[in-house]
Amino acid sequence: MTDALTKLLETRDWLMADGATGTTLFNMGLSSGDAPELWNVDKPENIEKLYQGAVDAGSDIFLTNSFGGTASRLKLHGAEDRVFELNKAAAEIGRKVADAAGRPVIVAGSMGPTGEIMEPMGPLSYERAVEMFYEQAKGLKAGGADIAWIETISSPDEYRAAAEGAAKAELPWIGTMSFDTAGRTMMGVTSTELSNMVEKLPTPPIAYGANCGVGSSDLLRTVLGFSAQGHDRPIIAKGNAGIPRYVDGHIHYDGTPELMAEYAVMARDAGARIIGGCCGTTPEHLKAMKHALETRPRGPRPTLEEIAEKLGGFSSASDGTDDKGPAKRERSGRRRR
Repeated sequence: MTDALTKLLETRDWLMADGATGTTLFNMGLSSGDAPELWNVDKPENIEKLYQGAVDAGSDIFLTNSFGGTASRLKLHGAEDRVFELNKAAAEIGRKVADAAGRPVIVAGSMGPTGEIMEPMGPLSYERAVEMFYEQAKGLKAGGADIAWIETISSPDEYRAAAEGAAKAELPWIGTMSFDTAGRTMMGVTSTELSNMVEKLPTPPIAYGANCGVGSSDLLRTVLGFSAQGHDRPIIAKGNAGIPRYVDGHIHYDGTPELMAEYAVMARDAGARIIGGCCGTTPEHLKAMKHALETRPRGPRPTLEEIAEKLGGFSSASDGTDDKGPAKRERSGRRRR
């Protein structure tokens, strides 16, 4: 059977994903350090409001509130025995919102990094990582998620483990990495390496790409790197709403709706077919992005100079593909804000 996302991609040139999870939940009163996933059971009305905001803004895909839903992340909150329950609840709320939308909307089960360092640098074995992602994917599938959305990964092994866990649960998947260190992930993966890696996986993703990072300019440079490989697989762009600033005791992202509209159009023209926002992206940003995508004609692939002129300069001179990137090192992952 053809999965729901593939069916939708067959009818559309581009699809719009959602924005930030953490930014919205913090605005609802979530305290820093608390597990958002607990709200799937304790405050389901807030999670429904989160999802509904993306749908009302025009998103074709929204991610479930399950980014930190593996046993290793939930263990930090004494909830490691609630993986299936919390992920299932996240997807069930999403299924309710999507089914009431009156149009096709994809429920994407968010699966973020485990937060643990994998062997040989750390204690987490590949087999244990697969099992944790499998446990999470089973809950998301039981709750009605259409796909698994693996995101903010930096390690190739963790990316493969998450993919294997989703496939083991018979849940179609897509996967993004965060290219936040001079054009590379924190483990040194380049856009070229990810693009070629996904084509060799036993169960390849429906789509792949980049999320989070250090700004929309850098993310679009990475998207151009994917496009340059010439593969047919759909590309995902899910960039932050500008750069974070500390204002009045809170983290504020300086990207305006107008800037994110420019980003969305340039992402489409750069080759992305699934376009959304990450940290700091609100429904107001999404509405501007949707309007721009619908009303502005497709243009030529943007140059790096055009990206810098419209969205701001790059954080580094290199995108990592010229072998001038940083040395490889492990990271523990971060939460979508």
